[in-house]
Amino acid sequence: MSGIAERLTAAIGEEQVVTDPQVMEGYSHDEAEWAPYGRPAAVVRPRDTADVSATVALCAELGVPVVARGAGTGLSGAANAVDGWVVVSFERMNRVLEVDPVQQTATVQPGVVNDDLRERVARDGLWYPPDPASAPWSTIGGNVATNAGGLCCVKYGVTRDYVLGMEAVMGSGEVVRLGRVTAKGVTGYDLCGLMVGSEGTLGMVTEVTLRMRPLRTGAEHTVVGYFDSLTDAGRAVAAVSAAGVVPSAMELIDRFCLQAVDAWKNMGLSAEGEVLLLARSDQPGAAGEEEAERILSCFREEGAVYAVRSTDQEEAEALFEARRLAYPALERLGPLLTEDMCVPKAKLPEMLERIEAAAERFDTRIGNIAHAGDGNLHPLFIVPAGDEAAKKRAQEAFEVIVDEALALGGTVTGEHGVGLLKMRGAAREMGPDVVRMHHAVKNALDPRGIFNPGKVFA
Repeated sequence: MSGIAERLTAAIGEEQVVTDPQVMEGYSHDEAEWAPYGRPAAVVRPRDTADVSATVALCAELGVPVVARGAGTGLSGAANAVDGWVVVSFERMNRVLEVDPVQQTATVQPGVVNDDLRERVARDGLWYPPDPASAPWSTIGGNVATNAGGLCCVKYGVTRDYVLGMEAVMGSGEVVRLGRVTAKGVTGYDLCGLMVGSEGTLGMVTEVTLRMRPLRTGAEHTVVGYFDSLTDAGRAVAAVSAAGVVPSAMELIDRFCLQAVDAWKNMGLSAEGEVLLLARSDQPGAAGEEEAERILSCFREEGAVYAVRSTDQEEAEALFEARRLAYPALERLGPLLTEDMCVPKAKLPEMLERIEAAAERFDTRIGNIAHAGDGNLHPLFIVPAGDEAAKKRAQEAFEVIVDEALALGGTVTGEHGVGLLKMRGAAREMGPDVVRMHHAVKNALDPRGIFNPGKVFA
């Protein structure tokens, strides 16, 4: 064992510290294709906040970097280790500590799986809206680290909108409480909000208090539209927004992604057109009926080759399940690099055109899925395994698309985070003055520079 591993074992116990190289390999990186990673000196699987505090204090003393890990479903490389680092995996800190139906909150440990939290709070008539496609596996701690979004976020917001308070371990191992549990609270700076989306660069979150909503009841109204081009679908999304409609979800899937899902699950979804738009209204009663009709009208007015309101709830659920299956379906075809830019909704048609142009320019196969209702696009770059020339072209197209999003007033990441893959684009988006502000915050809260150094900004 390395010196740090021996010290950790003495501090928190042998069962909490992993040093087997084969086991550590599974903890050394997330799902970001082509993001570099190394072999950690040790993996710590803490039982509680005290274990996390002791780990951070020891790493601070020895100057050893430490990186937090949830379920490893991230797509930016933020959870990747470097040779000699310590990885802290929160898989054992997976309890829902309290659900308060009166205050409409839940307090959880970071290893709680998103879907498990939803299932638990539903028993008290509550609902947790953020729903990344990885919700069956991703954890609340990881969601907080990247400020994760999902299908419902067009109407209900992202993770930051639901984090009220937290417990965190800071740069010398001290344990602090940030935020609040009350409905309102404006004392001091919003240090809790600062931690959300920080990708483990400021501290380690060990407990989170989340705001809930009342559980939705009744069936949603689903509208299905097929279009001949990405641009036509983009115009339909913009038209829905211009009509003042805020759907509870609006998702885009192109034919290539649908074909991949069909080949895997035999769902028969790719026969009607080049692009599928799925929209939902969760307004109750007549208001939902009216909203769905307005969405349907927008689809038809913008050239849908086929558009209809689904009257079969099982069919509607299958269509949204196909959207969630698109990423793993494409993973079966070869190495997959995922983009995650967000543009103003009015610019969505032009951004989709620019993605198609980049695919043609660099001779790269790009599939498209999107949380179209909020302008969050996920171009997916598929490269044959072992084809280094194709990989290079895909990486070039990736960077061009980042620049195109910025040129349209967008951002380089809507929900996946910066990690290692978006550092150049993030620096360009923020500009040198804002990057310096980030450095100042980082240095103040992590004076020893041990929390996930070299990620997000250089």
